[in-house]
Amino acid sequence: MRFGDTPAGERRIYKHSAGKPRALELYFPPNHDPANKVPGLILFHGGGWSGGTLAQFRAACAYFASRGLVCATAEYRMLSRDETIALPKGETKKRVCVTDAKSAIRWFKQHAGELGIDPARIITGGGSAGGHISAIATLNPGLNDPADPADIDTSVVAYLWFNPAFEAKDAKDPEIDVLRFVNKDLPPAVVFFGTKDRWKKGWDAAHTKWLDAGCKSIELQLAQKEGHSFFNNQPWKSLTLIAADRFLTGLGLLEGEPTMAAPATGETLTRQPK
Repeated sequence: MRFGDTPAGERRIYKHSAGKPRALELYFPPNHDPANKVPGLILFHGGGWSGGTLAQFRAACAYFASRGLVCATAEYRMLSRDETIALPKGETKKRVCVTDAKSAIRWFKQHAGELGIDPARIITGGGSAGGHISAIATLNPGLNDPADPADIDTSVVAYLWFNPAFEAKDAKDPEIDVLRFVNKDLPPAVVFFGTKDRWKKGWDAAHTKWLDAGCKSIELQLAQKEGHSFFNNQPWKSLTLIAADRFLTGLGLLEGEPTMAAPATGETLTRQPK
């Protein structure tokens, strides 16, 4: 598959928040029959909890749809500077992002029948802030939209995390602090980081806590001498998707070999021991 400017997927409104529609884009496998239920993947873009667009994961969604998954990439509410300043003490701008992400995951499951998804085999993830948002949306039982269906949870069977942005100052708002929700039973996760990424310190703290808790489900892959958001650019864009493909195949969520060719420039990801 060539990346270029991947066309937008089928646009759906999954909710309204703060008086505005929130959309996701859908991508389907070729000749997909909704009667044949396949795993679903929903990804959340980065942008510092205040920016970013659905364009970030269009190529990833299109690729994994070509491999047999029903895929979505979802936007979410982001507070303005003035709204952030007006927040009550102890709350951060990250909360509203998480609430909408939870709604998006629930919408994905709620519409599993018409989309041809197995709601018991949902994968999530994202890049940078989107990685954080996907983590808290699935690990924190709180921060729910009261309008969401109460009988649909946000649990998932696997994560694709592209340099997820965890940081020590999240402890000031426990609702969005991933360290508060660490336990040994994390679903399988593949995590990509550049070794020169300043956000890696936050990941390392969380990873260490998961390991100390007895968690053995995390696969960490590093890009030597690369910084934050390295995965947005070639050759790393292809290399991370190929590695994510192999990870999902190992879990039985995909079949066969990746159909994306590795770049000929010779770069490789370094898989870290568990």
